[in-house]
Amino acid sequence: MGSIWKMLRINILVFAVLFSLACSSVRATVSYNNKAIIINGKRRILISGSIHYPRSTPEMWPDLIQKAKDGGLDVIQTYVFWNGHEPSPGKYNFEGRFDLVKFIKLVHQAGLYVHLRIGPYVCAEWNFGGFPVWLKYVPEVEFRTDNQPFKVAMRRFVEKIVNMMKSEKLFEPQGGPIIMSQIENEYGPVEWEIGAPGKAYSAWAAKMAVGLETGVPWIMCKQDTAPDPIIDTCNGFYCEGFHPNKPYKPKMWTEAWTGWYTQFGGPVPHRPAEDLAFAVARFVQNNGSFFNYYMYHGGTNFGRNAAGLFVATSYDYDAPIDEYGLLNEPKWGHLRDLHKAIKQSEPALISSYPTVTRLGKNQEIHVFRSKSGACAAFLSNYDPTYSAKLTFRNMQYNLPPWSISILPDCKTAVYNTARISSKSSQAKMVPVTTGLRWQSYSEETPSADDKDTLTMEGLWEQINVTRDSSDYLWYLTEVNIASNEGFLKSGGWPLLTVMSAGHALHVFINGHLSGTVSGSLNNPKLTYSGKVNLRAGVNKLSLLSVAVGLPNIGLHYERWNTGILGPVTLKGLNEGTRDLSRQKWSYKAGLKGESLSLDTVGGSSSVEWVEGSLLAQKQPLTWYKTTFSAPQGNDPLGLDMISMGKGEIWINGQSIGRHWPAYIAKGSCGDCNYAGTFTEKKCQRNCSQPSQRWYHVPRSWLKPSGNLLVVFEEWGGDPTKISLVKRIV
Repeated sequence: MGSIWKMLRINILVFAVLFSLACSSVRATVSYNNKAIIINGKRRILISGSIHYPRSTPEMWPDLIQKAKDGGLDVIQTYVFWNGHEPSPGKYNFEGRFDLVKFIKLVHQAGLYVHLRIGPYVCAEWNFGGFPVWLKYVPEVEFRTDNQPFKVAMRRFVEKIVNMMKSEKLFEPQGGPIIMSQIENEYGPVEWEIGAPGKAYSAWAAKMAVGLETGVPWIMCKQDTAPDPIIDTCNGFYCEGFHPNKPYKPKMWTEAWTGWYTQFGGPVPHRPAEDLAFAVARFVQNNGSFFNYYMYHGGTNFGRNAAGLFVATSYDYDAPIDEYGLLNEPKWGHLRDLHKAIKQSEPALISSYPTVTRLGKNQEIHVFRSKSGACAAFLSNYDPTYSAKLTFRNMQYNLPPWSISILPDCKTAVYNTARISSKSSQAKMVPVTTGLRWQSYSEETPSADDKDTLTMEGLWEQINVTRDSSDYLWYLTEVNIASNEGFLKSGGWPLLTVMSAGHALHVFINGHLSGTVSGSLNNPKLTYSGKVNLRAGVNKLSLLSVAVGLPNIGLHYERWNTGILGPVTLKGLNEGTRDLSRQKWSYKAGLKGESLSLDTVGGSSSVEWVEGSLLAQKQPLTWYKTTFSAPQGNDPLGLDMISMGKGEIWINGQSIGRHWPAYIAKGSCGDCNYAGTFTEKKCQRNCSQPSQRWYHVPRSWLKPSGNLLVVFEEWGGDPTKISLVKRIV
């Protein structure tokens, strides 16, 4: 009997040990000190990169994540996009490109961590900064301030995301990959501007987030008032001079900008790999312990997710992985080599502050030493013009201008930020499908007496009518012209003036296009002014106002207006100038083709299309459709839209996004020297060319054959010159 009890006690002891080990394997801890984020008791220099799940497809995610891992990343960072997940109050979407849980689990399977930037304000050049449009119409709401209706809605969504992550056991203490979360986003400048309500709001947001007990640290970027225990962090092209607001917090860089976003009408930005590597090395040598590339893969603003002002469909961002998922060399490889050098130096970096020796005006040596004997050195030359020779420990090192050499053992320079050993690559777009057989359908121009219009007094703000269900809103009215008007005899047509808050406008008189105008990058507001051909009697005035994304940044941008707000005047009548602004106007949201779902197979069969010699070309407000087979192979695909003007593209009912190749890039493009302080205006490309010519077509959206391609063209173009291309390096 005694032996049985003895065996039982042993079994119980073994079970307890195994249970303890099992629990300890998932009950991880994440904390921080002044040197680093600490995971399971270990300090880490963490290398991160932003990949936004909705800007690519689920089929692309595994490859993007693996390339990030191969590039030396420890962490994938992403925003959470409220308007994508809750398009209407209480109705949620976590499918397809918005399957956040699937994305995080794929990151975990790859062995990487996640930094989840819940926000829920994201900015991100994303429509409405990530806020759902319905939030604008919550009674008495004010965005991002000490406003109860806003805080109630914000808290509900943040809790929804946190509880979802907890239920899937995705936080690190549960055994998941999420090691950090973010509340709010770049709020410091807003708080400073609005004063006490801003301070009260940020304090509330911080307390609310910490109270959700995720078990991982929270951060607030660009906010030096972030209250304990929240970590304040830096965003920018350079962050070496940043210091957290308390000495016991780690120095973190949440957005190291790898380039910049493209706007319709602007050049394509480029940040040299040498300068980006220099900025990161400079941050690390100044005690930086976490840095994140924004973006590591930028991707595509599918649908109407690109924000104003005029943010392009491409969100390539000159990232290490390009919009199509291919490596952007030499940037990807040059950063990979930088990461290897940093990881080799990690034992010394996490153990001590550097000893800094200044050698003249532009040279420094930073030396890190651990108690166990590890030693790492960073040799820096900040001069943008001249090379430098530095002597360190009786050895001489040659440094190019604007560069840093890393010595993980304080002897051997394994890496210099200005010396690229990775091969450069050049992407080419090669036509694979040309000579497509197109059909056309002309969009109807409505009038004020149509049955499906809404009639009101005066001019209404556009989003108040459309709720952003479409880029388009028709403003319709009638103009009565007496038979004795002088201009009818003289032929001096009256002058129509329309003032709009943006972003583009088409003017039709009696169903005929009279003129088109659009805003600019510097000013989205616009004024149309042109002579109009009016006849005696009733004239139908149809104004098509076009939005190009909603604002994503600015103080109380929920109050900003879009569309025709007036005045609308007619000058040159017998009475002088007639103000049309206050008369009755009718409104029609969207296009007829949108209501008929012409982008789908079923919808497109509901109207009569024409082809051949009847095909409409270079005609405004025209729909085009064709079918094609998917090309062989796995090369990424795109559409060459250079022959078109402005509009939107669909593949099998999925929106590729807005196209606007007729908007030619204006700017200063020329030679690019990596050395010297970088800004988004430096090293620009593509001047005097379309800001965006090619549009990404995800392979996963295609069938082997019978793919439906639909293009809506606002300005007028030649669809016969559209071609499907493959991107090769």
